Amino acid sequence: MKIKIISKKNYPELKKLYSKFDVSDDAEVCLAIGGDGTFIKAANEFDGPILSIRSDEKNSTGYYADVDLKDINFIIKSLLSKSYRIEELGKKIEVEYENSRYYGVNEILLKNVQEEVYFKLYYDENGKRNRLYEYTLSGDGLLVTSAIGSTAYNRTAGGPIILDRSVLCLTFLSIENPLSNSVILRKDERLHVEIEKGRGMLSYDGIIISEINPGKSFDIRLSNKKVKILRLKNKDEAFSEKLSRIIKSKMN
Repeated sequence: MKIKIISKKNYPELKKLYSKFDVSDDAEVCLAIGGDGTFIKAANEFDGPILSIRSDEKNSTGYYADVDLKDINFIIKSLLSKSYRIEELGKKIEVEYENSRYYGVNEILLKNVQEEVYFKLYYDENGKRNRLYEYTLSGDGLLVTSAIGSTAYNRTAGGPIILDRSVLCLTFLSIENPLSNSVILRKDERLHVEIEKGRGMLSYDGIIISEINPGKSFDIRLSNKKVKILRLKNKDEAFSEKLSRIIKSKMN
């Protein structure tokens, strides 16, 4: 079995993986060892199923991980015996800017540079463009997430946790307008953002795309690129357990 390893650090347990598997970029599955940041990095680099492994039970929240690195023997045995299943976690978010497309796993972010950024919002549905709001919004910016990233930046920004994998969520960052609630977009809708005043930085999953100046625009939609996760048999964590782990990590 060929595996790809993306690890936060060079942990001692990696030696066991190298001794048992053919480690290659041309792999069947990817092992993401670390926290959620390592998982997102793996999802950006690898198109196949990913097994997320927490590096440290106390310090690494690893929302998408059901197992810890201390379970390395169980992990190896499960992979060799194919005691696992593959699930679709959700789809990547596509952002199109100046005829180039980029794909985010957690979020697409427009963040103000120095002062407030002013922008207009539209949505495209069935070939028709409509205003989402009739006025210009201003503030620190906005982020768009799917179900995958709704428990990360979106949650800390006051956005909802999403269980529906077919929708997108638009959450505003310190917007100084009456209507500042998050907006849920259908899977067939495309969000169109036009910058009217100020400057914003456009990025996906912390990776900068470009600085966006007045007169520029970009589009966001849910793509067809799937993010797949590998679940080991008898090691599934319930949704409530994952949320509880995140809450406890913030209290320490």
